[in-house]
Amino acid sequence: MPTTNPIATSLPRDLHLSQPLPAATLTEILGGGQCFRWRRNASGVWLGFSGPLAVEVGQSTPTTLKIGLLAGSANDLRHHLAEDVDWIALADQLPWRTDPHLKRCIDAFPGLRILRQPLGETLLTFICSATKRIEQIARMAEALATRHGPVLHNSGRSPATPSLRGLPAWPMLATLSEPQLRACGLGFRARHVAGVARFLTAHPGWLEETARLDYPTARSRLVTLPGVGPKIADCALLFGCAHLEAFPVDVWILRAMRRHYGLNNWSDSQVAHFGRTHFGPLAGLAQQYLFAWERAQTHVSC
Repeated sequence: MPTTNPIATSLPRDLHLSQPLPAATLTEILGGGQCFRWRRNASGVWLGFSGPLAVEVGQSTPTTLKIGLLAGSANDLRHHLAEDVDWIALADQLPWRTDPHLKRCIDAFPGLRILRQPLGETLLTFICSATKRIEQIARMAEALATRHGPVLHNSGRSPATPSLRGLPAWPMLATLSEPQLRACGLGFRARHVAGVARFLTAHPGWLEETARLDYPTARSRLVTLPGVGPKIADCALLFGCAHLEAFPVDVWILRAMRRHYGLNNWSDSQVAHFGRTHFGPLAGLAQQYLFAWERAQTHVSC
């Protein structure tokens, strides 16, 4: 992906940000694997969906986004971008003063933040993430929305705008057969999605209750679901519940911890424990800095 966005003069509204977001940081936030329902067109304009929100976003300055609301409100976008959080102050609380690699990562992506997403959508997309790259997960999410998601109504929709559909809710997913889910590209993950959908539909309020629990209790509940291991649970809690102490461990984090922290031959659970201990209650924010840096060094585009 390119690292800069052109000025999106065709978008009708300005959204003034509380803190600067350099273009490379915005690209990492929207396209770096926190959320799989943002995509960027050739003009540098992002189209994103989250809950009731459908919006086009460009950037004119580090503190000004140009937006075109297709469904939802500007407040929905501010909520999604977690605009009420001082992310620069939180990053300053991380142990960068004694951790030179973390400092390098923070300097490379100033203002990095954690998006706020509905827990149900976050859980769904990360169940789909097993053994897949970001672009592949995004295609699965798009297929689920296109085939089975609710229409996000907006009277100002342009005929050229791609499908304005949200992700299907779990009760809707429970009505689908495994072959229907596989037709969306889910592969073996269809079995897990179907199993979680049946469980959540049979236990209304279970996911909402989980979202209100403390991190260890919520994590222990999530890993009882089909196809949900510690990494998927941590991703769901970090990106869907703002549990910033969660420290998801994937191949990028394992690589970072081996290269820069000497954690050779450590298991995923040992690395996660180290991350939560070393980086403290904001370990999930540190994880995103490490993740962004590691991917940038290999010049990945997704």
